[in-house]
Amino acid sequence: MQFNTNRQRRQQSLSGKLENLYPFSLQFYKFPPTDVITLEEFEDLALERLKVLRLIERAGAKFNKNSNEYREMIINELRKSNLSHYVKITIENAKKEDQKYILERRRDHISHFILRLAYCRREDLRRWFITQEVDLFRLRFMAEHSEIRAKFMKFNDLNYDEITSEEKERLSSKLYLGFNHSLTKVLASKFYKVPFTEVLDLIKNRKVYLERGLAYIPEEDLVVTVVSAYRAHLSHALAVTSRALPQLEEDTRLISMLSTLHQRYIGTDYSNKKASFTGEITPDQIDNLSKVAFPLCMRNLHETLRKNHHLKYNGRLQYGLFLKGIGLSLDDALRFWREEFTKVMDSDKFDKQYTYNIRYNYGKEGKRANFSPYSCVKIITSNAPGPGEHHGCPFKHSDQSNLKQRLQNLHISKTGIENILDLTTRGHYQIACTRFFELSHQETSIDQGISHPNQYFEESEKIRKGIKKERAPAKPIPKLQSSLSSDNASQTSQTKGIDDFEEMDDIEEVLSCLTGIE
Repeated sequence: MQFNTNRQRRQQSLSGKLENLYPFSLQFYKFPPTDVITLEEFEDLALERLKVLRLIERAGAKFNKNSNEYREMIINELRKSNLSHYVKITIENAKKEDQKYILERRRDHISHFILRLAYCRREDLRRWFITQEVDLFRLRFMAEHSEIRAKFMKFNDLNYDEITSEEKERLSSKLYLGFNHSLTKVLASKFYKVPFTEVLDLIKNRKVYLERGLAYIPEEDLVVTVVSAYRAHLSHALAVTSRALPQLEEDTRLISMLSTLHQRYIGTDYSNKKASFTGEITPDQIDNLSKVAFPLCMRNLHETLRKNHHLKYNGRLQYGLFLKGIGLSLDDALRFWREEFTKVMDSDKFDKQYTYNIRYNYGKEGKRANFSPYSCVKIITSNAPGPGEHHGCPFKHSDQSNLKQRLQNLHISKTGIENILDLTTRGHYQIACTRFFELSHQETSIDQGISHPNQYFEESEKIRKGIKKERAPAKPIPKLQSSLSSDNASQTSQTKGIDDFEEMDDIEEVLSCLTGIE
């Protein structure tokens, strides 16, 4: 009984401390966390935020970032994953000191700094991280009430002068041209004077009036200045963090996870998964399935195997694990590869040089590990194909002209091909694969995106066999500056944060290396 009392006291103490740390759901993340958390929670928080940022990237590549479709896709997907607190619309009359809200802010705070550690290492990683974090911040800022936004800006010393009524009257005709609204609305709106260097995007689009180095912007466009300030702060903070990385080199528990976090696959584990709606796949089914249900990477490998009757090691590994994941048994895999390879070699050579590797992939030889099929991230980031090799991701590793010809041969529309090529040029390879899936399946949308070849196969088979996806009942999405109810399911994940303090692994030194933003 005394134990429970002590726990309640610790919870109340922690909640009171966090309440002072997080006065707003929005943050500039100026001060690193000093909490003590378990290594398990450290990894969970990192993967949680990584999932959110990858969703932000997919939505941004699919829709205009100012569109309702963009916002609705993000909120729907976060809601399905019980992560809606990452983009939460202010709730009227909510008690901000409630433990649930405070713990959500704590998770947001810590997860941001963990990903800073992982993404500060290289320029390309920093660019990706900044882009997604800025987009997430913009979405969250616009979801808040104007009163909360004003308090947040004042809290972060983002003070801009509101123009007087006399000045607005004097400039009304010019503000009307820049604001592109009725003169009545101009006179009824608040306008602010800001340095023109902070709103270059608005200037580029001719949406503001300039005078003596100052831009006159309406209140609704203040988000541009706040986002610009956040981007500058985050860019500088990542540079400072990268200089602190040597302090982590001695902790092998963290450095191995952080150095490969950007390559982590966070979807379904296909190592023990067989598609329940297909059962086991037999070798005689593979030719037909490859034409209708295989992603382009596996379709290329299958066609190369049928043409050359051989694949090099990396191609056999990538394709063999994929076939294992869709339900090809070990005996059938041996038969499948033997029938093809023995067209250019005798059975003895196949048994001596290739049988062991096939059995090894199924966990029957060597260390008997149950190897997982390669995810898209692994295929994209490791073992680029060399001369005579055909593994890898076609959207990443193929020449643009060859990819275009390949898509034309598959009867993809001209507009669809242009869309896919544009995505690959911008480095959105998984989104390009998702778009290829949609174009190949009568524009069937995959909001969660394609992140694994075996996922592509399963989604394709569901469509082909008329198996409807099981979805939770859709909830209406409120408009900006309205209320968004919290998911009950997230309550459990948030209250877990306090209970973890019963058994901790101290990583305060790791996070404290991020102090001293210069």
